[in-house]
Amino acid sequence: MSRLHPLAERHAVEKLGWLRAAVLGANDGTLSTGSLIVGVASSHATRGSILIAGLSALVAGALSMAAGEYVSVSSQADSEHADIAREKQELVTDWEGEVTELAGIYQKRGLDEDLSRKVAVALMKHDALGAHARDELGLSEATAARPIQAAFASATAFSSGALLPVLAAVLAPVAWVSWGVSLTSVVLLAVLGVVGAIAGGAAPLRPALRVTFWGIVAMIVTGGIGRLFGV
Repeated sequence: MSRLHPLAERHAVEKLGWLRAAVLGANDGTLSTGSLIVGVASSHATRGSILIAGLSALVAGALSMAAGEYVSVSSQADSEHADIAREKQELVTDWEGEVTELAGIYQKRGLDEDLSRKVAVALMKHDALGAHARDELGLSEATAARPIQAAFASATAFSSGALLPVLAAVLAPVAWVSWGVSLTSVVLLAVLGVVGAIAGGAAPLRPALRVTFWGIVAMIVTGGIGRLFGV
């Protein structure tokens, strides 16, 4: 289960949280893979070497993102399970204390003492653990921590962003790989910046310019490294 503030409002834009996460993953895939390809291509490497580098970056990056997300979400899930287990024990050993605790939460939300206790008792008779998980711990079954799902989504997002720079390296003439991948990556980063801004409810221009600027910087730096150490 995921932690949510008990009093948090649920706005429509929050439903797009998964989209923001996907955009960030795709942005990472585009920037890191595109920059690496530009660096290798700028060193006057052969097309085979460029494609191996690009595909390796795509696969390694996707697996790294998946592993990191799996470990992170697994830790969150372990913490949630520990909280639930502790709450189960408290319900067995101190039922009245848990009623009072839940009633106190409802009083802070505006119910009077008598009504808050009646509500707490009614909810706990129906589903004591569910009531405390939701209102005391701020946990929601609908957004439970799912490590495998999170790892797959993270890897997919990264791969989707990395795929276009790799395709650009495949399709562009060898002499123009650096320029072709750079242009493709920068355009894609700008699009992702717009999509991410809209998903977050912000005006798209500044985020798009920001991510495009840093994308260009990354391409210039990696291209310079490739030229510096190239044969």
